Amino acid sequence: MTRRGAVAGKTAVLKRRTFPREFKLQVIREVEAGKSQAQVAREYQVSDNTISKWRRELRQNKERAFAGRGHAYTDEARVNELERMVGRLTMENDFLKKLLQKLEAET
Repeated sequence: MTRRGAVAGKTAVLKRRTFPREFKLQVIREVEAGKSQAQVAREYQVSDNTISKWRRELRQNKERAFAGRGHAYTDEARVNELERMVGRLTMENDFLKKLLQKLEAET
């Protein structure tokens, strides 16, 4: 007979590690100062691919890199959403204006 607690204890869920912006910048600075990326990865216990991704993100986005928890570039998405909303509201206003004109003409 197996106890539920024993089985549940063996299947622990691993949480994804998060790193602050300063940590990422420090790791990148060390690589750019001349240390090998593999050596820095071992020292900081992060994967070589992760460091490559951080370096690429920094090159592409400069000041906006590492802004938040995976939602760093929501400004563009938010602008797009607001532009769609403005378009929809403009169409609704035009429709309501035409409907109002039609109702006024009938009375």
